[in-house]
Amino acid sequence: QVGLLDADIYGPSIPMMMGVTEKPRESDGHFLPPVHYGVKVMSIGFFLDLNTPVVWRGPMVGKAVQELIHGAEWGELDYLVVDLPPGTGDAQLTLCQSVPVTGAVIVTTPQQVSVGDALRGVKMFERTAVPVLGIVENMSYYVCPSCGHRDEIFKHGGGERTARQLGVPFLVEIP
Repeated sequence: QVGLLDADIYGPSIPMMMGVTEKPRESDGHFLPPVHYGVKVMSIGFFLDLNTPVVWRGPMVGKAVQELIHGAEWGELDYLVVDLPPGTGDAQLTLCQSVPVTGAVIVTTPQQVSVGDALRGVKMFERTAVPVLGIVENMSYYVCPSCGHRDEIFKHGGGERTARQLGVPFLVEIP
């Protein structure tokens, strides 16, 4: 059993990415996460108008993350995957201080600015005693569907170099 928690309070994208259109139902003071593709999904995006920005200070972000974790009736889960925003902010710290975290997978793109965020993310998880399971490089390259030519639009290899530099596993590069 898998749950997916969208803890990116300022930019919740999991409902759209998972194709979930139904809202969580309420039962006994808890929200019942909708299930899509066999995954229980919870996001602040279910409770906001799509075009309304979230203009909250840190404590409100932390409270929202806690409410999404503890206010949902997850049931028995084997895994709860938490999608966090880039960086080392309130959502990350609240998560690390609220529940036992088994491990973190850092996702980056090849560009130096993203690799810098990834580096800081690894260091933050190390400081909070959360094991870093590895690094994933997203948007690593593009393969033309017509001719099969591979093009490294955003450069290539930043995730793997960072993993080597930090001594953590490099898991995969995603086109």
